Amino acid sequence: MGYNLHNFMTNTQTIENLSPRQAVVLSRVLVSGFVTIEALAEEFGVSAQTVRRDIITLAEKGLLQRFHGGAGPVGPAEAARLDHAAKREVAKPEKQLVGARAAASIPDGASVFLDVGTTIECCAARLAQRVGFRIFTTSIRTALLFDPEANEVNVIGGRLSGKDGSLTGEEVILRLCDLQIDVALIACSAVDDADRVMDFNTSKIAVKKAAMNAASASYLLCTTSKFGRTALSTIAPISRFQSVITEVETS
Repeated sequence: MGYNLHNFMTNTQTIENLSPRQAVVLSRVLVSGFVTIEALAEEFGVSAQTVRRDIITLAEKGLLQRFHGGAGPVGPAEAARLDHAAKREVAKPEKQLVGARAAASIPDGASVFLDVGTTIECCAARLAQRVGFRIFTTSIRTALLFDPEANEVNVIGGRLSGKDGSLTGEEVILRLCDLQIDVALIACSAVDDADRVMDFNTSKIAVKKAAMNAASASYLLCTTSKFGRTALSTIAPISRFQSVITEVETS
Protein backbone atom coordinates (compact mmCIF):
# COMPACT_ATOMS: atom_id res chain seq x y z
CA MET A 1 0.00 0.00 0.00
CA GLY A 2 1.15 3.52 -0.74
CA TYR A 3 0.49 5.36 2.52
CA ASN A 4 2.89 6.17 5.36
CA LEU A 5 1.72 4.63 8.64
CA HIS A 6 4.02 6.80 10.77
CA ASN A 7 2.59 10.03 9.38
CA PHE A 8 -0.90 8.59 9.58
CA MET A 9 -0.62 7.75 13.29
CA THR A 10 0.81 11.16 14.29
CA ASN A 11 -1.91 13.38 12.81
CA THR A 12 -3.76 13.69 16.15
CA GLN A 13 -1.17 15.96 17.78
CA THR A 14 -3.38 19.04 17.43
CA ILE A 15 -6.15 17.46 19.48
CA GLU A 16 -3.87 16.00 22.12
CA ASN A 17 -2.28 19.41 22.83
CA LEU A 18 -5.55 20.98 24.00
CA SER A 19 -6.04 22.02 27.61
CA PRO A 20 -8.73 20.12 29.56
CA ARG A 21 -11.13 23.08 29.31
CA GLN A 22 -10.53 23.48 25.58
CA ALA A 23 -11.24 19.78 25.10
CA VAL A 24 -14.56 20.17 26.90
CA VAL A 25 -15.46 23.22 24.79
CA LEU A 26 -14.76 21.22 21.65
CA SER A 27 -16.81 18.32 22.98
CA ARG A 28 -19.79 20.61 23.65
CA VAL A 29 -19.63 21.94 20.08
CA LEU A 30 -19.40 18.46 18.56
CA VAL A 31 -22.33 17.15 20.59
CA SER A 32 -24.63 20.18 20.68
CA GLY A 33 -23.69 22.26 17.65
CA PHE A 34 -23.68 25.99 18.46
CA VAL A 35 -22.69 26.88 22.04
CA THR A 36 -22.68 30.31 23.66
CA ILE A 37 -19.81 31.96 25.48
CA GLU A 38 -22.18 32.89 28.29
CA ALA A 39 -23.24 29.28 28.91
CA LEU A 40 -19.65 28.00 28.79
CA ALA A 41 -18.45 30.70 31.18
CA GLU A 42 -21.18 29.76 33.64
CA GLU A 43 -20.39 26.05 33.33
CA PHE A 44 -16.66 26.54 33.96
CA GLY A 45 -16.99 29.33 36.49
CA VAL A 46 -14.66 31.60 34.51
CA SER A 47 -14.99 34.93 32.72
CA ALA A 48 -16.44 35.30 29.25
CA GLN A 49 -13.06 36.62 28.09
CA THR A 50 -11.37 33.40 29.25
CA VAL A 51 -13.83 31.29 27.25
CA ARG A 52 -13.42 33.62 24.27
CA ARG A 53 -9.65 33.02 24.32
CA ASP A 54 -10.24 29.25 24.34
CA ILE A 55 -12.57 29.57 21.36
CA ILE A 56 -10.04 31.71 19.49
CA THR A 57 -7.36 29.08 20.10
CA LEU A 58 -9.62 26.27 18.91
CA ALA A 59 -10.65 28.27 15.84
CA GLU A 60 -7.00 29.00 14.96
CA LYS A 61 -6.35 25.24 15.10
CA GLY A 62 -9.25 24.72 12.70
CA LEU A 63 -11.28 22.70 15.23
CA LEU A 64 -14.35 24.94 15.35
CA GLN A 65 -15.79 28.16 13.95
CA ARG A 66 -16.13 31.43 15.91
CA PHE A 67 -19.47 33.19 15.78
CA HIS A 68 -20.76 36.28 17.53
CA GLY A 69 -21.35 35.20 21.12
CA GLY A 70 -20.26 31.61 20.69
CA ALA A 71 -18.86 28.84 18.51
CA GLY A 72 -20.06 26.11 16.16
CA PRO A 73 -18.75 23.12 14.20
CA VAL A 74 -16.28 23.54 11.37
CA GLY A 75 -17.34 23.07 7.75
CA PRO A 76 -17.45 19.66 6.02
CA ALA A 77 -13.90 19.73 4.66
CA GLU A 78 -12.30 20.53 8.02
CA ALA A 79 -14.61 18.09 9.81
CA ALA A 80 -13.48 15.27 7.56
CA ARG A 81 -9.83 16.10 8.32
CA LEU A 82 -10.21 16.24 12.09
CA ASP A 83 -13.20 14.02 12.67
CA HIS A 84 -11.48 10.96 14.14
CA ALA A 85 -9.16 12.70 16.58
CA ALA A 86 -11.93 14.98 17.83
CA LYS A 87 -14.51 12.23 18.17
CA ARG A 88 -12.11 10.16 20.25
CA GLU A 89 -12.46 12.73 23.05
CA VAL A 90 -16.27 12.91 22.91
CA ALA A 91 -18.09 10.68 25.44
CA LYS A 92 -14.80 8.88 26.05
CA PRO A 93 -15.80 7.16 29.35
CA GLU A 94 -19.05 5.94 27.77
CA LYS A 95 -17.23 4.56 24.73
CA GLN A 96 -14.73 2.77 26.96
CA LEU A 97 -17.59 1.16 28.88
CA VAL A 98 -19.28 0.06 25.66
CA GLY A 99 -15.98 -1.37 24.46
CA ALA A 100 -15.39 -3.26 27.70
CA ARG A 101 -18.88 -4.78 27.67
CA ALA A 102 -18.58 -5.79 24.04
CA ALA A 103 -15.18 -7.39 24.55
CA ALA A 104 -16.44 -9.34 27.55
CA SER A 105 -19.19 -10.83 25.38
CA ILE A 106 -16.76 -12.35 22.85
CA PRO A 107 -15.84 -15.98 23.60
CA ASP A 108 -12.23 -17.12 23.57
CA GLY A 109 -10.93 -18.20 20.19
CA ALA A 110 -13.68 -16.50 18.19
CA SER A 111 -13.24 -15.04 14.73
CA VAL A 112 -14.24 -11.38 14.96
CA PHE A 113 -14.80 -8.60 12.45
CA LEU A 114 -14.00 -5.17 13.90
CA ASP A 115 -15.55 -2.17 12.18
CA VAL A 116 -14.01 1.32 12.12
CA GLY A 117 -14.57 4.04 14.72
CA THR A 118 -13.53 5.19 18.15
CA THR A 119 -15.99 2.96 20.05
CA ILE A 120 -14.74 -0.09 18.17
CA GLU A 121 -11.17 0.90 19.02
CA CYS A 122 -12.10 0.90 22.72
CA CYS A 123 -13.38 -2.66 22.31
CA ALA A 124 -10.29 -3.69 20.35
CA ALA A 125 -8.02 -2.38 23.10
CA ARG A 126 -9.77 -4.73 25.54
CA LEU A 127 -9.74 -7.70 23.18
CA ALA A 128 -6.02 -7.12 22.58
CA GLN A 129 -5.39 -7.95 26.25
CA ARG A 130 -6.48 -11.52 25.51
CA VAL A 131 -5.03 -14.15 23.17
CA GLY A 132 -6.25 -16.57 20.53
CA PHE A 133 -8.66 -14.45 18.49
CA ARG A 134 -8.82 -14.43 14.72
CA ILE A 135 -9.29 -10.75 13.95
CA PHE A 136 -10.57 -9.30 10.68
CA THR A 137 -10.78 -5.55 10.28
CA THR A 138 -10.94 -2.75 7.74
CA SER A 139 -9.40 -0.30 10.21
CA ILE A 140 -5.65 0.31 10.26
CA ARG A 141 -5.93 1.92 13.70
CA THR A 142 -7.73 -1.09 15.11
CA ALA A 143 -5.27 -3.58 13.62
CA LEU A 144 -2.32 -1.77 15.19
CA LEU A 145 -3.80 -2.25 18.68
CA PHE A 146 -3.14 -6.00 18.51
CA ASP A 147 0.06 -7.98 19.01
CA PRO A 148 0.22 -10.30 16.01
CA GLU A 149 2.05 -12.86 18.15
CA ALA A 150 -0.95 -13.12 20.50
CA ASN A 151 -3.78 -12.92 17.97
CA GLU A 152 -4.09 -13.55 14.25
CA VAL A 153 -4.74 -10.13 12.67
CA ASN A 154 -6.10 -9.83 9.13
CA VAL A 155 -6.39 -6.37 7.59
CA ILE A 156 -8.85 -6.51 4.70
CA GLY A 157 -7.14 -4.18 2.25
CA GLY A 158 -8.77 -1.63 0.04
CA ARG A 159 -8.77 2.11 -0.58
CA LEU A 160 -7.78 4.32 2.36
CA SER A 161 -10.98 6.23 3.06
CA GLY A 162 -10.21 9.03 5.51
CA LYS A 163 -7.94 9.86 8.42
CA ASP A 164 -9.79 7.38 10.66
CA GLY A 165 -7.82 4.59 8.95
CA SER A 166 -10.78 2.90 7.29
CA LEU A 167 -10.41 0.84 4.15
CA THR A 168 -13.24 0.59 1.63
CA GLY A 169 -13.83 -0.49 -1.96
CA GLU A 170 -14.94 -3.41 -4.09
CA GLU A 171 -12.00 -5.61 -3.08
CA VAL A 172 -13.04 -5.30 0.59
CA ILE A 173 -16.61 -6.36 -0.21
CA LEU A 174 -15.44 -9.31 -2.31
CA ARG A 175 -13.10 -10.53 0.43
CA LEU A 176 -15.84 -10.31 3.06
CA CYS A 177 -18.19 -12.29 0.83
CA ASP A 178 -15.71 -15.19 0.98
CA LEU A 179 -15.47 -15.23 4.79
CA GLN A 180 -17.45 -16.96 7.53
CA ILE A 181 -16.95 -15.03 10.78
CA ASP A 182 -18.37 -15.74 14.24
CA VAL A 183 -19.14 -12.16 15.27
CA ALA A 184 -19.20 -8.77 13.52
CA LEU A 185 -18.86 -5.73 15.79
CA ILE A 186 -20.46 -2.77 14.01
CA ALA A 187 -20.44 0.96 14.81
CA CYS A 188 -22.80 3.67 13.62
CA SER A 189 -23.42 7.41 13.65
CA ALA A 190 -27.11 7.34 14.55
CA VAL A 191 -30.16 5.27 15.45
CA ASP A 192 -33.25 7.19 14.39
CA ASP A 193 -36.75 7.16 15.86
CA ALA A 194 -37.77 4.44 13.40
CA ASP A 195 -35.02 2.18 14.83
CA ARG A 196 -32.90 2.42 11.71
CA VAL A 197 -29.15 2.12 12.36
CA MET A 198 -27.51 4.77 10.17
CA ASP A 199 -24.23 6.28 9.04
CA PHE A 200 -23.01 9.07 6.75
CA ASN A 201 -20.43 7.37 4.52
CA THR A 202 -22.02 5.08 1.95
CA SER A 203 -18.73 3.31 1.15
CA LYS A 204 -18.32 2.39 4.82
CA ILE A 205 -21.97 1.35 5.03
CA ALA A 206 -21.36 -1.13 2.20
CA VAL A 207 -18.50 -2.66 4.20
CA LYS A 208 -20.64 -2.88 7.36
CA LYS A 209 -23.40 -4.67 5.46
CA ALA A 210 -20.98 -7.15 3.90
CA ALA A 211 -19.41 -7.89 7.29
CA MET A 212 -22.83 -8.50 8.84
CA ASN A 213 -23.69 -10.91 6.02
CA ALA A 214 -20.41 -12.76 6.62
CA ALA A 215 -21.00 -13.14 10.36
CA SER A 216 -23.08 -15.63 12.32
CA ALA A 217 -23.98 -12.84 14.74
CA SER A 218 -23.78 -9.04 14.54
CA TYR A 219 -23.43 -6.78 17.56
CA LEU A 220 -24.10 -3.03 17.44
CA LEU A 221 -21.75 -0.93 19.58
CA CYS A 222 -22.94 2.61 20.28
CA THR A 223 -23.39 5.05 23.12
CA THR A 224 -26.93 6.08 24.03
CA SER A 225 -26.14 9.57 22.66
CA LYS A 226 -26.51 8.06 19.17
CA PHE A 227 -30.18 7.28 19.69
CA GLY A 228 -32.76 9.73 18.43
CA ARG A 229 -30.39 10.99 15.74
CA THR A 230 -30.43 10.57 12.00
CA ALA A 231 -27.76 10.22 9.32
CA LEU A 232 -27.49 9.91 5.56
CA SER A 233 -28.27 6.25 4.93
CA THR A 234 -29.37 3.07 6.68
CA ILE A 235 -27.04 0.22 7.63
CA ALA A 236 -29.83 -2.06 8.87
CA PRO A 237 -32.86 -2.05 11.15
CA ILE A 238 -31.86 -2.43 14.76
CA SER A 239 -33.69 -5.78 14.86
CA ARG A 240 -31.01 -7.13 12.51
CA PHE A 241 -28.50 -7.14 15.38
CA GLN A 242 -28.38 -10.01 17.84
CA SER A 243 -27.09 -7.66 20.53
CA VAL A 244 -27.08 -3.88 21.04
CA ILE A 245 -24.35 -2.86 23.45
CA THR A 246 -24.41 0.58 25.08
CA GLU A 247 -22.93 2.07 28.24
CA VAL A 248 -26.26 1.47 30.01
CA GLU A 249 -26.72 -1.99 31.44
CA THR A 250 -30.04 -3.55 30.45
CA SER A 251 -31.91 -6.24 32.33
